[in-house]
Amino acid sequence: MPLSDPDTPVPELHDRGLWGTPSAVVACSSNWSEEKCLAQAYIPGTGACSFVTHSSLISLYCSSQQVLCQIVGDLSPPVPSNVTSHTWKERFRENYSFYIGLGLAFLSSFLIGSSVILKKKGLQRLVASGATRAVDGGYGYLKDAMWWAGFLTMAAGEVANFGAYAFAPATVVTPLGALSVLISAILSSYFLGESLNLLGKLGCVICVAGSTVMVIHAPEEEKVATVVEMAAKMKDTGYIVFAVLLLVLCLILIFVIAPRYGQRNILVYIIICSVIGAFSVSAVKGLGITIKNFFQGMPVVRHPLPYILSLILALSLSTQVNFLNRALDIFNTSLVFPIYYVFFTTVVVTSSIILFKEWYSMSAVDIVGTLSGFVTIILGVFMLHAFKDLDISQTSLPHMHKNPTPSPTPEPTVIRLEDKNVLVDNIELSSTPSPEEKPKVFIIHS
Repeated sequence: MPLSDPDTPVPELHDRGLWGTPSAVVACSSNWSEEKCLAQAYIPGTGACSFVTHSSLISLYCSSQQVLCQIVGDLSPPVPSNVTSHTWKERFRENYSFYIGLGLAFLSSFLIGSSVILKKKGLQRLVASGATRAVDGGYGYLKDAMWWAGFLTMAAGEVANFGAYAFAPATVVTPLGALSVLISAILSSYFLGESLNLLGKLGCVICVAGSTVMVIHAPEEEKVATVVEMAAKMKDTGYIVFAVLLLVLCLILIFVIAPRYGQRNILVYIIICSVIGAFSVSAVKGLGITIKNFFQGMPVVRHPLPYILSLILALSLSTQVNFLNRALDIFNTSLVFPIYYVFFTTVVVTSSIILFKEWYSMSAVDIVGTLSGFVTIILGVFMLHAFKDLDISQTSLPHMHKNPTPSPTPEPTVIRLEDKNVLVDNIELSSTPSPEEKPKVFIIHS
């Protein structure tokens, strides 16, 4: 039954679990502990289509039509009162999945933090060979094996991060991404010879703490199960306005600000990468839903959204890699990566709030926590950027004390021109100096 016909009544799934029409038979079984309803429809000549819904309405996608059904009865068998809904096997499986997600999150942080070091080493080898630097528009790093090792390591880290979200809660996985900042800073001091003063290290910790607080208090995103729902979200007026503003800002930074100030201000290239990151993350989420729907048997290949998202992802990733390489080619890795993480996290969280309407579920505590985390991030970025050139370390702190006030230097006695005759007369009248006395020297200023 096509959904496009507004006059068609919504069919019901009755208690016996069968709903029949001349063209389709739907069998529905409910599992209310998971708050999902799994169904299959056998349509003559088209095969089977399965789906998942989180409400009393079921959207059925088949190769020839789309059907909307309403659940009016619970078909699951009653559970005895003396039997718990979760057996020990289910509890073990849940804990096992959690630890898998936790391990993937740690692995992702290590791989992403290490990838920055490998890419930086590749760029340094490019400069040593005399080739055109990335900041000058050169792409010689594409021929360097070390740079490709860093790129593939970062890709593996992103895959591990994507897998971590499938096994563990987002409130656990996302804050652990901050560990990549610390890993990058530690490895850069050992393998790149870069130094970060004490205030820079404190700023790094403050940035990580602020980002973690902001992500923890951010509300959970709304569940989007199908490509059609994702397309409806992206057609929302608020998200379109937000995306247009980000695109205009990015174009201004690339073509106006970056040629003038990109090599002097570390924030230019990093803001470009962060703004583009909002599009890449949205594209990755949409493609993830597409892949899931594809394995569920839905006709996603006929929907234009997956192809649009693939194009957006290719353009955004290439732009991010280009400008991130320019930032790494000029500035200290210990500064680039923490600042990039902070801005990237902020833009992505803001984009998710607008795209999935997450502010509806925010409490007062979450609002205060989000604002506090954002202010903490700003303070951390200020410490990283403002005090990066100061020579302050932990070993030099005990020797830093206030210097005593120097005693005032006595002003030399100036003899005016009219006093020269008096001085000469006094010298002639004075007695001959004894051998123990030192000769006296007088300076006469005219």
